[in-house]
Amino acid sequence: MNKYQHLFSPIKIGTVEVPNRIALLPMGVFSSRMMNNDGSYTKDGADYYIERAKGGTGLIITGLVPVPKGAGLPSIVNDVKSYTENMKYLADGVHKYGSKVFVMLTAMSGRASIHPTDPAPSSMPNVWDPSKNNPEMSIEDIHQYIEWFAQGAKAAKDAGIDGVEIHAVHEGYLLDQFTIAAWNKRNDEYGGSLENRLRFPCEIVKAIKKACGEDFPVSVRYSVVSKTKDFNRGALPGEEYQEFGRDYEESEKVAKMLEEAGYDMLDCDNGSYDAWYWPHPPVYMPKACNLEDVERVKQWVNIPVICGGRFDDPELAEKEIAAGKIDMMGMGRPLLADPDLANKFKEGREDDIRPCISCHFGCLARIFQVDMKTMSSKDISCALNPRCGMENHYNITKADVIKKVAVVGGGIAGMEAARVAALRGHSIDLYEKTDRLGGVFNEASAFDFKDDDRRLLAWYKKQIKDAGVNVKFNTEFKVEDKANYDVVFVATGASEKRLDNIPGFDQPNVRYAVDVLDKQDIKDQNVVIIGGGLTGCELAYDLARKNKKVSVVEALPTIMNVEGLAAPNYNMLVELMEYYHVDLYKNATVKEYKDGKLMIDVITTNEPNINNRARMMSLFGVHHTSKAIEADTVVVSVGYKSNQTLYDSIKGENVYLLGDAIQPGNLMTAIWGAYTTALKI
Repeated sequence: MNKYQHLFSPIKIGTVEVPNRIALLPMGVFSSRMMNNDGSYTKDGADYYIERAKGGTGLIITGLVPVPKGAGLPSIVNDVKSYTENMKYLADGVHKYGSKVFVMLTAMSGRASIHPTDPAPSSMPNVWDPSKNNPEMSIEDIHQYIEWFAQGAKAAKDAGIDGVEIHAVHEGYLLDQFTIAAWNKRNDEYGGSLENRLRFPCEIVKAIKKACGEDFPVSVRYSVVSKTKDFNRGALPGEEYQEFGRDYEESEKVAKMLEEAGYDMLDCDNGSYDAWYWPHPPVYMPKACNLEDVERVKQWVNIPVICGGRFDDPELAEKEIAAGKIDMMGMGRPLLADPDLANKFKEGREDDIRPCISCHFGCLARIFQVDMKTMSSKDISCALNPRCGMENHYNITKADVIKKVAVVGGGIAGMEAARVAALRGHSIDLYEKTDRLGGVFNEASAFDFKDDDRRLLAWYKKQIKDAGVNVKFNTEFKVEDKANYDVVFVATGASEKRLDNIPGFDQPNVRYAVDVLDKQDIKDQNVVIIGGGLTGCELAYDLARKNKKVSVVEALPTIMNVEGLAAPNYNMLVELMEYYHVDLYKNATVKEYKDGKLMIDVITTNEPNINNRARMMSLFGVHHTSKAIEADTVVVSVGYKSNQTLYDSIKGENVYLLGDAIQPGNLMTAIWGAYTTALKI
């Protein structure tokens, strides 16, 4: 029985009725494999959205589609006729499952563009390169953009799309920059007073209604408050600060003006490009981080209000909707990890939901990377779900020949290979030499802010049990066991690198990251972490907020040198370390640990104070030629070394190496490699 009666009740947006209160929030889909030059979606792109409708999501809001013509961007106005024809497949596919679909239209980025030549409301520093200013947009261009928005909306309507969402009075993009006084320094009718600053988005909705009819729904993506302290400086949760952008007092006025102008819904979160970890909340951000602010919006307006931002708890959503505090539950990344999430909510199968872990590796980070084959953005996807964006390419199908398969190692890669191979019908024995599954992911998920990582471990354990995998705990795979199997997957993981050659590192208070994460038992005051990678920095943040005096020593000139690490995750962790007064020593070599002091040599540099987004983290830390750091405990976190001993003993035909045993990487490389390999046998 469905226990979420309010969450699964219908709602009207304008004249369009949506079957439930769950919305897929817009995320960028830019790759040439998924989006055509006219801004429409290819079959693969459309199937990505249709899969979420099939999974029970009531409202699909697509990623942004540019309206500006030219500049090498996909745009509806590049070819309105082809756009209309191509989008019928998406509209029909979503409607087949009873869901509704809105297309997001965007004026693009202004000062948030990677191109400092793109126009902004006023001449102001570019987000990515503050040494350059974006130029001021002309009134003629503003009027042209308004016309393009109307043309784009009409083309979407003609294709059978149910509504459009305007991007954005949100996240510090172009329209948001117009609305905020800190960014808009114009002295014409589009600057100055709040009414003037709201003129651009208000004229857009009026133009769309004129072109499409008053009954055609128009939503707007809306940042309640900017959570911004200054150019390129966000405000952390709970931090006291003076708002640089839109504050609560102005937000109430803006929300009411947008409703009065004709918008039919507010799709809400918080933040700006200067506080990018609010609209794209990393694992360090609290769950439902925007809910309290979105509840305010619901009190200000009479149109539906969506809340997004690490909001994936159906019980909380049910409670909020029942109380009239919000109207819809908005999710982005959770629906990438599990497209059937809504149906599983309704069926009471929460334990079968693959959780999003807020890592951004497969989604946000990828769309900013270039596919060297197509020279376009990479496909949007998910670190945990290789099928995301490849819905009709990487399906799990029954094997032609059933095989007996051994999986050696019960870490994430091993469990993924076992899960997929079992679902294909193979007989699976999983050898795990300890008494628990998960490998080092058990320790990696030990932080109290990584509850979703622990949910992922629980999900894997349930899935391999349900798939009939035979787990052999406390059992080592022997070379002679190979003869009993048709296929062997070797997922023996990796071991921590050690620093045994450094004088003094044989003392008991020199420990290693996995042990510290496992035991969670550091009581000493002064802690020095050797290694400024992601694990080392997360340890530093965790210990510092527990009132430890923490220093990080990194041999390289930069920290968190992790391939695919997204800017919101990087920026927030950097700012959290700064907030909790973590000392950072870069270009530093550890010489000796003696008498409670760690001796290091630091290469003195003239490195400038470069923007976080250049990933050069020079905002804090003191550089000296030499330094003695108080260290009651030293924690070593300098990476991993692959375990390939077993593989080297049995390698040959039908023996596959997986995960960190190939090369230490992240969760995405482990899962994707295991998934695709298991599809081949």
